[in-house]
Amino acid sequence: MGIVGAGQLGRMLALAGYSLGVRCLFLDRSAQSPGAQVASTLIGDLEDAALLAELAARSDVVTFDWENISGSVLQPLESVTKVRPPRAALEVSQDRLAEKKLFTKLKIPVAAHAAVDNFKELVSAARKIGLPGVLKTRRLGYDGKGQFVLREISHIEEAWQAIGGTGLIYEKFQAFSREVSLVSVRSAAGHVVFYPLSANTHSEGILRYSVAPFTNVSLERTAQRYLKLIMNELKYIGVLTVEFFVVDGKLVANEMAPRVHNSGHWTIEGCITSQFENHLRAICDLPLGSTRPLGHAAMINFLGKMPDRERLLAIEGLAFHDYGKEPRPGRKLGHCTILKARPRERNQVLADALKLIKWA
Repeated sequence: MGIVGAGQLGRMLALAGYSLGVRCLFLDRSAQSPGAQVASTLIGDLEDAALLAELAARSDVVTFDWENISGSVLQPLESVTKVRPPRAALEVSQDRLAEKKLFTKLKIPVAAHAAVDNFKELVSAARKIGLPGVLKTRRLGYDGKGQFVLREISHIEEAWQAIGGTGLIYEKFQAFSREVSLVSVRSAAGHVVFYPLSANTHSEGILRYSVAPFTNVSLERTAQRYLKLIMNELKYIGVLTVEFFVVDGKLVANEMAPRVHNSGHWTIEGCITSQFENHLRAICDLPLGSTRPLGHAAMINFLGKMPDRERLLAIEGLAFHDYGKEPRPGRKLGHCTILKARPRERNQVLADALKLIKWA
């Protein structure tokens, strides 16, 4: 199996592949990338046509571990091997406006928004949609990058100076009570399974920790219906994740990710079949595994610097994951998972672990 990108998501896919007998080949810019530490890797630019052709020729199926790859460079691979998830899903997820058009077409609620390509359109959008709002780049924005929260009209110049240009989107700020995400898997035959909802805590646009299962029957049923609509529309194969805001007790779709997702890392220890194994099962035409949770879980990201491993590992029910990255402010270096029989026990251990983790 070929994987474009050898970050931590690719690394965890490759590790999940070993037990299934699935061997992975990466394409990445660096021989020191997390995935390259555990599987063979072609070194070069992710959009190098010759390397992509070699990857496809040596793989029964090609997937990717992040979505900022041009869909056009993957198109020639489709005549050589399977590319999963489908290129259409990748291309929709790369453009926030296209993503919202898809959600709207499927009658999935989204924040009021407008395309912005110049300063005049930003002023018009802010006045029409209202404040506060968020000015975002339509493409290549992740983990809070390429965003400016506009709270007062007097700050509109500052917003434009920060990220102004063509290809932007202005969205009405959502006064949400909670952020949740749903991880789902669809096979080529159309079989769909869902993981439990997770509740996510972000800061500065970066996920800090998630807890799951987040029990709300109504929200979970609605989220499952929305994801099934998206997957059927795109003829999706693999893991798909959608992040939602909970606003006045209802779901508002924020964005989708056509890949395994940070908020689903807890499934490695917390479910019968992890999101990584199920992604491989789906794209390799293997039966999908059970998504049943094994208890009450929490996942905490290690950002900027690694915590004291010895102290964390002394906590019963905690699993430690180091991605093998060089420390850098804001960089995702690893995570830990907590699994307990009861929510109260999980929450207590989560609080204890958070005291030991400093985010740089």
